[in-house]
Amino acid sequence: MSSFNMSKIIFELRGVHFSYLGKIPALCGVDIAIEEGQKISVIGANGSGKSTLLHMLDGLIFADRGSVKFRGEELKEAAFSDEDFSKGFRRSVGLVFQNPDVQLFCPTVKEDILFGPLQLGANKEEIRKRLEELVAILGIKDLLDRPPHQLSIGEKRKVAIASSLAINPDILILDEPTAGLDPLTTRHIMDLLIRASSAGKTIITSTHDLHIVEELSDIVYVFSQEKKIVKSGQPDIILQDTALL
Repeated sequence: MSSFNMSKIIFELRGVHFSYLGKIPALCGVDIAIEEGQKISVIGANGSGKSTLLHMLDGLIFADRGSVKFRGEELKEAAFSDEDFSKGFRRSVGLVFQNPDVQLFCPTVKEDILFGPLQLGANKEEIRKRLEELVAILGIKDLLDRPPHQLSIGEKRKVAIASSLAINPDILILDEPTAGLDPLTTRHIMDLLIRASSAGKTIITSTHDLHIVEELSDIVYVFSQEKKIVKSGQPDIILQDTALL
């Protein structure tokens, strides 16, 4: 592989195994390479390892066996004790959790959205501009002074996405971003992700919603109950495989 291609690979997983508490297998021999600017979807039944994979890409958990590299560097727990690496990684990668309540903990929506960029030391003017943009795109102006716990699931999810996008990451990882949402909110979120992709961001989505797979994927990875990838390819080819799905 030429060095040019190597530099475009953001995440590279080889033979990755992971189990919870050392005994509940969650990933069993996963190989995956994700390039800069790609749109990737991960599909599969509940409990097939999708969320585990996303949490690993976000550096929240680490492989028991096999190797996980981020821009050529081994993604291990020890790497995060290096403040420069940790800050650079957190600035590059944003994760939207499946359950937005995990992500929202400030007294108001506005504070939640600003929390990440303030922690990472973005300048005030830049943050203000970013907030205005996100509020306009997601239509959440009326929510800014409200406590997150009083919002509907759709509103919470919009705020969780806004809080991840506020750090302006190069890589956006979304766990079931449209689950439980009405069609209009789903459309808004899709449009936002397509716009982020057009701006060169890498988008990695796990989903049950096959409607969004076509628009949001260059490559689809299908996980099986054996907690590994059974097939990958372009969305039109994967979605035609009714026996598999």
